[in-house]
Amino acid sequence: MKYNINKDSSKSAYMQLYELLRNDIVQGVYTYGSKLPSKRLMSEETGISVITVEHSYSILCDEGYVEARQRSGYFVIYRESDFISHNEVVTEKKQKAHHNNLSDSTFPHSVLAKTMRKVLIDYGDSILIKSPNQGCAELREAVCAYLARSNNMHIKSEQIIIGSGAEYLYSLIVQMFSNNKTFAIENPSYEKIQKVYTSNGVFCELLNLGANGIKTSELKKSTASVLHITPFNSFPSGITANASKRAEYVRWAEERNGYIIEDNYESELTVSKKNEDTVFSLSENGNVIYLNTFSKTIAPSIRVGYMVLPENLLDLFKEKLGFYSCTVPVFEQYVLAELLNSGNFERHINRVRRSRRKMK
Repeated sequence: MKYNINKDSSKSAYMQLYELLRNDIVQGVYTYGSKLPSKRLMSEETGISVITVEHSYSILCDEGYVEARQRSGYFVIYRESDFISHNEVVTEKKQKAHHNNLSDSTFPHSVLAKTMRKVLIDYGDSILIKSPNQGCAELREAVCAYLARSNNMHIKSEQIIIGSGAEYLYSLIVQMFSNNKTFAIENPSYEKIQKVYTSNGVFCELLNLGANGIKTSELKKSTASVLHITPFNSFPSGITANASKRAEYVRWAEERNGYIIEDNYESELTVSKKNEDTVFSLSENGNVIYLNTFSKTIAPSIRVGYMVLPENLLDLFKEKLGFYSCTVPVFEQYVLAELLNSGNFERHINRVRRSRRKMK
């Protein structure tokens, strides 16, 4: 075996082994379906611990190069025809002008392709069936479990509405409130937020941002009954609301019997080891509508978002908008459910966070 681990290197032993194996897989030294050396044999040959070898193999599994088979070992599942190779990825990063829609947070293509194949096999003809209006039960239940794990949001699947991106969900909210409420939005904010609302006949107040979120003076003078906030890394200001400001938003809604639209776009990609507390989880009176999408955490082409309604709005939503068909194909919903349930989504999020922490 040719793998030499440099124990004097600043790079960890498991990363050295991972890169050596990955390169050999991409270059065809280990072909599709071939078995990697056992962890014990690799440990003896390289002089590193079995646990270190296992760590390297786990990363290869996470990124879709190999898969672990119970009592059999690790087998290569990489095929150049299926996946973007490591060398191609490096080339693409150098040619940013041709790939300016991709980012460091783009989901590993290999894992996504593997998941899609699994869904095609496992679900069969079910992917041809029309989705329930609020979205497939599988995805809504997977989102529920994910939000409980990641954000301490304990909700029911019936509170979740699946739709083709945040802009579509914004328009549903306007229709649910019958266009008779004044909305307040952050100033500055992502320009499409205001465009969607005004195109639906809503008057928008612009509330100026301070260092930690919307200024208290702006909140007090507002006449709005619906407040749209982006508490994490608001675009284009980059401002994140601190804990005090999030609590202030909740009080604002409670005092005027209003509602908050919490647009948590990109919030998972914080450099912190723990997610910021959501405004939804801080509210005890059901005054917050929570929105998020997979466009930033997986890829811009994944036009799928979800909205979590407080229970006190469910009847209103069903009465006014329950007839709407879900705008997301069931195949995409099953793929997202599989990514959430398998842990691949959260492993990807953790990789991006670690990478961004190192860059700070």
